[in-house]
Amino acid sequence: MMAHILVVEDDPDIASLLSRGLEAAGHRVAWAETAEAAADHVGRGGCDAAIIDMMLGEDSGAVLLSDLRARGNRMPAIMLSALNRVEDRAEGLEAGAQDYVVKPFHLSELLARLEVQLRRAAPRVAPVVLAGLSYDPASRTVAGPGRPVVMTEREGELLEHLLRRPGEVLTRGELFDALWASHGGSTENVVDVYLGYLRRKLGNFIPYGLSLRTVRGRGFVLEKAVAE
Repeated sequence: MMAHILVVEDDPDIASLLSRGLEAAGHRVAWAETAEAAADHVGRGGCDAAIIDMMLGEDSGAVLLSDLRARGNRMPAIMLSALNRVEDRAEGLEAGAQDYVVKPFHLSELLARLEVQLRRAAPRVAPVVLAGLSYDPASRTVAGPGRPVVMTEREGELLEHLLRRPGEVLTRGELFDALWASHGGSTENVVDVYLGYLRRKLGNFIPYGLSLRTVRGRGFVLEKAVAE
């Protein structure tokens, strides 16, 4: 999920590394070099999560986060630190951090930990239900007859789009514009590819009492199967 992440780090090289990695993962990034700048940015309501260095020159990341928590801010926060003693970890967590990562760190691991916290903080979305199929967008899991089936991010987006418009004929172009156009680098044929993925993963929707039909010359429609 895309989010606006505040990086609070007084080392420009580390801040640049984090910013480039977060942007490559699809997030928007703001950088604050001091606790004062960070508090000002948060006060303007501009971020969904923060990655905060424990030592910010003369400032303390733990004190900054503790102050933010005292003001009622509950955004996910990950503390970064070169300090790895139990006491240091405890200080960061007691200040209100959801996680504590020791430097040097692997960027991929930090991003994975951030995604976990963003998912936990995301508002709970009710499953989308049609006939015997129930899709949970938060976990990207399909429930119904048999074992749960996990979707990839784009498979889940396509499935949810179809489930929310049952019985409507959706054109290839419409589906492409809704789910792929803004990402670039694809053609409308990608719609057929992902519809194929859904059909294979979900047994052509038959176990769920549904039918995904191709309407020649018009598009595709997901609807309740007609009993014979």
